[in-house]
Amino acid sequence: KRRGYRILTSDAEHSVPSLAYALVENQRSGKFYPEKAVALGVKPGPDFSRLKSGKSIRLRDGSVVKPEQVMGSPRSGRKIVYVGDTRPCESIIKLARDADVLIHDCTLADELADKAAENTHSTPSEAAKVAKRANVKQLVLLHVSPRYKDDSILLKQAQRIFPNTVVARDLMELDVK
Repeated sequence: KRRGYRILTSDAEHSVPSLAYALVENQRSGKFYPEKAVALGVKPGPDFSRLKSGKSIRLRDGSVVKPEQVMGSPRSGRKIVYVGDTRPCESIIKLARDADVLIHDCTLADELADKAAENTHSTPSEAAKVAKRANVKQLVLLHVSPRYKDDSILLKQAQRIFPNTVVARDLMELDVK
């Protein structure tokens, strides 16, 4: 927690022991409003930094400006959940609750749902239903079978249920706000 985040784990449902991970950022400071600070007589510079770090300052006239006068409400930390091999399960839904990003197994297309279940993997629709039930902001599908040269069918199947879905790519970067 001291480093600004914590890591949570939960069991996934797979044929061998498998874990899912949540990287949860600690609560962040509210937004700093420099125009409010200036209106209260604060000059840009070191006093801005003190206010941003949560410290009150005393102005030359003796008045005190407190951080809550120039800062917005604290913001929730960001949450990223990674689950590799898994079947859809309640433990993953619970871990992923309100995540900014859920990275979820999507090995086989919906037409092969029986085979996916037999091999303890997930389909696009199953991953999308997990994302929807967990109220996540974005779903990233991964662990796509190499049988799919074009994974657009998997993407379409997931997007029918959860529109904000992408398929993971090697070295892919996401901007998590």
